[in-house]
Amino acid sequence: MAKMLVIYRTPADPAAFDRHYFDIHLPLAKQLPGLRRYDVSKRPIVSLSPPGETPYIVATLYFDSLDAIRTAFASEIGKACAVDRRKYAPEDDDAMMLLFDSEAM
Repeated sequence: MAKMLVIYRTPADPAAFDRHYFDIHLPLAKQLPGLRRYDVSKRPIVSLSPPGETPYIVATLYFDSLDAIRTAFASEIGKACAVDRRKYAPEDDDAMMLLFDSEAM
C-alpha cells in the first residue's frame, strides 16, 4: 500500500477553505483513478514536535503503489485536483505533500 499525506497550514479564511475543500475538492479527489481510501483529520490536531504551527487539516490518500499515485495524478482528474488545490491553498507552502510506501507490521 502507498499513501499520500497532505498537511495543510491554517488558512487565512478557514470558513472559505472548508467550503471549498469539503464541497468541491474532496468530491473531485475521490474520483482519482486507483484511490482506495481517503481520510481527513478532524480538528484539533495535536503537534508534538517540533513546536510551532499546528496543522489545520491532514488528509491521507491510499493507493496500491507509488506508481498508482503517479498514474492517478497524471490523469485528467489528477490534473484537475492540482489546479483546484491552488484555489483554496494557493501558495506552495500552504500544503506539504508526502508520498510513501507503507506496510502493516
